Amino acid sequence: MSRRRLLGTAGAAATVTAVSACGGEPPDPQEVRRGQVVGQTTDVPVGGGAVFSDSKLVVTQPQEGDFRAFSAACTHGGCTVQEVTEVIGCLCHGSEFDVTTGEAVKGPATEPLEGFTVTIDGTDIILD
Repeated sequence: MSRRRLLGTAGAAATVTAVSACGGEPPDPQEVRRGQVVGQTTDVPVGGGAVFSDSKLVVTQPQEGDFRAFSAACTHGGCTVQEVTEVIGCLCHGSEFDVTTGEAVKGPATEPLEGFTVTIDGTDIILD
């Protein structure tokens, strides 16, 4: 194999890897991890929430004992939301979402985060 062909092949492989890592549809947490523990209630503060990157979910607790789960993929550009305070925040472009409903409250996102049902077993948060 010529050096030119070797470098061209390596470059194409690197491009495919980069594109697949940054783009495309994120896996559906309900299909990928249904019935599995996605986090611990002790990690989700009342009035806020936590991002669980392994399950690609953000879990909030708007009121004591009321746990809500949403996709962690921002509906604007697909970035993973990074923080939860009084709102779920995506630092990529500044979108914010309501911790109770997942509705977009500040753009550029206009669509809500996809909601998921969870149950609590002791301190385990389990995706239904």
